[in-house]
Amino acid sequence: MTVPVRSPRFADAREAADLAAFLGRLLHYDRAAAVRLQAGGGALAVFGRPPSFEVLAIRTVRLSGVHDFDVTVSAGELLEALDTDGSGDAPGVNALPAPVTGPPWAGMLPPRGGWRERPGLPGPLDLRTGLTDAVAEFRARDAALPEDRRTRAERDLIGRDIWSRRVGDTELPLRAVHAAQSLGFLRPAPDFPVALFAAGPWLRLRTPYGSVALRGEGGGIGTLAVTVGTV
Repeated sequence: MTVPVRSPRFADAREAADLAAFLGRLLHYDRAAAVRLQAGGGALAVFGRPPSFEVLAIRTVRLSGVHDFDVTVSAGELLEALDTDGSGDAPGVNALPAPVTGPPWAGMLPPRGGWRERPGLPGPLDLRTGLTDAVAEFRARDAALPEDRRTRAERDLIGRDIWSRRVGDTELPLRAVHAAQSLGFLRPAPDFPVALFAAGPWLRLRTPYGSVALRGEGGGIGTLAVTVGTV
């Protein structure tokens, strides 16, 4: 795969800063994280997979100028290459990192089109309240474990029980909302817009700052058929 010589520049400095924050959060969960980059139509879609949540995270950045490429790179090297203050002609990527061999999920992206909004998703305030209650429940159940059962396996069982619960009247598991908040996609504002979309077996939670996508059936992304596209 050929990496384009001309490095992408962003529409404004906020785009660069938000992308840097997103990459930093991915690296918090996986220091060796890779991201797949797809540029086209005046935008750059950045796909990552934080392992703690078993979802795909997508951050879209508006570009200045026309770019067309598809490459998987190190998230850490991309973060280091970001020019967030516009020391070049505009904020952007000083030089795209060399491609890396992509992890399996990088060839298993959600479909590009066919998304339809699904009803039943609670509002942003209720989503955040539900997350707060879930974290409190996890801590209470963890604290109640007797010493001989205070193991990683027992805690994982509690976590799976809580985070696999469906959100509102939807098929979306609570862990997708947890991922959205942890990655900075779900922010505290009374009129913050959130929406749920579906395309085939895929579900996608969308906010103005990014999306979280996963397979609706079974909730995971470990047994996907390969579908390549952008969100």
